[in-house]
Amino acid sequence: MKREKYQTFINKRIMEMPPGSVFVTSDFADIAPSSAINMSLSRLEASGSIRRILRGIYDKPRFSKLLNEPVAPDPSKVAYAIARKNRWSIIPMGDTALNILRLSTQVPAVWQYVSDGPYKEYSYDNVHILFRRTSNKEATGYSYITGLVIQGLRALGREHVSETVIKSLRERLSPEEKKVLLNEAQGTTAWIFDYIKEICKEHEV
Repeated sequence: MKREKYQTFINKRIMEMPPGSVFVTSDFADIAPSSAINMSLSRLEASGSIRRILRGIYDKPRFSKLLNEPVAPDPSKVAYAIARKNRWSIIPMGDTALNILRLSTQVPAVWQYVSDGPYKEYSYDNVHILFRRTSNKEATGYSYITGLVIQGLRALGREHVSETVIKSLRERLSPEEKKVLLNEAQGTTAWIFDYIKEICKEHEV
């Protein structure tokens, strides 16, 4: 296939992505060889159609009419793009998990994730992302929502899981998510599972 064809197919795929999407070079491996992908993305970056965030990681900018400028890339999307590029499984932890669960309004100083990959740190535009290696079960043994809730409760600590927190999580999770959470979390730390049972109380048999 000619290089112009590769460019056309890559352009089309990016055009179909919603603004704010973060992608990696391997996302185009099914339609072009790596040399053609890199050249095509370099051209799009030069034209301002996409932004290079980190090596091999780009985003399709989302424009804010209010600010009259492109919005910064979503750190969570960047983290998952890094994980996808490296074939890691990750789950938000610490303040990152609390922020995503809306148990904290504080923007994390460092976006942290447990990972089945190596310990790694990344920085771009004053944003810091940290991957902490953990047991495979913590990173890959649960669905996203189960891992997120477990990490959120762990970040709060046993003594700081209030009725308000339980109520917030109970209202946030769908009935199906609660069923999955209750089933998957049975092997986790006892005190965390006790709180999960409270969150999912209406689904106990």
